[in-house]
Amino acid sequence: MTWVTTATVLQNLRDFDNREAWGSFAERFRRPVVSFARGMRLKPADAEDVAQETLLAFAEAYRKGSYDPSKGRLSKFLFGIAYRQSLKFRRGGAPGAGGGKLAQPESGFWSEVPDDETHGSGIWDTEWEASVLDDCLRQARSEFEQSTFQAFELVVREEKPPADVAEILGLTIKSVYNAKHRVLKRIRELRDSFESQA
Repeated sequence: MTWVTTATVLQNLRDFDNREAWGSFAERFRRPVVSFARGMRLKPADAEDVAQETLLAFAEAYRKGSYDPSKGRLSKFLFGIAYRQSLKFRRGGAPGAGGGKLAQPESGFWSEVPDDETHGSGIWDTEWEASVLDDCLRQARSEFEQSTFQAFELVVREEKPPADVAEILGLTIKSVYNAKHRVLKRIRELRDSFESQA
């Protein structure tokens, strides 16, 4: 698996006819938008619609030069679009549909989720970080031997003592510590490259 930076994904998006670029863009950014919309209490199908509208709106804005990385991170720019699309959907049906009946939440009333950008920003930050971490973990898993990545997961993600992990995997304790260090270092590198481009 080749790690493609966000800068490359966005650069390729400038080509209107590059379907692969759109696919890469949607694959990378659809998930946090869907999760955010679900966090805003939209139904799964509605959250997917909001994600599609958000990504289309971003692609159009990006191609017009409206996104300026020097003015803020990509995540915040996307949040602004996703937040507005979610509110439109909540208040008047599908975005771009010209209204329609009021979209209903999966449960409860909309008053339970305030139309407050700060509240929405908290949901967005959580979902964005989870999505970026998943991407970095997936990439790191593809770059390391199975036993190395498994040692990392058992020590870091499952919080098992290194001595127990060494026994489980048939490794030395030093190998377990080395695995933890190497994988964490690579995940930080991937995370930094993601953020530096976004």
